[in-house]
Amino acid sequence: MKDIVWGEILSVGIDEIDEDHRKLVNIFNVLNHAVTDAESPDYLAATLEELINCTVWHFSHEERLMLKYRYAEIEEHKAEHRELIASAKELQQAILAADKPLAHEHIEFLERWLTGHILTADLRLGSYLSQVM
Repeated sequence: MKDIVWGEILSVGIDEIDEDHRKLVNIFNVLNHAVTDAESPDYLAATLEELINCTVWHFSHEERLMLKYRYAEIEEHKAEHRELIASAKELQQAILAADKPLAHEHIEFLERWLTGHILTADLRLGSYLSQVM
């Protein structure tokens, strides 16, 4: 599987959010390489945990900005955040329960999980914030 390449298409136009997204993309790419290189299950689990934890932190960061700038779609956006974290944690638990390492199909899921949110909800948020900040 190819890395996610950071570019203008993923930029929401708000530097602090884009910087968070670059970090998440970097961790995703580390995880992607770890699966391809058949790293140890413990390393894969630790890297997935890092991706989830950084995502939780990032979502809190976005939600603070939404509150500060009175984003009208905050409840819908927060609901999407909760759904995304829940789906990542479900994947994590399923992998741990099955005692199997992450595989390429999990990476594909996580790629859609990460880029799908950026390219939809976060682009709308970035558009709004660029008008009010």
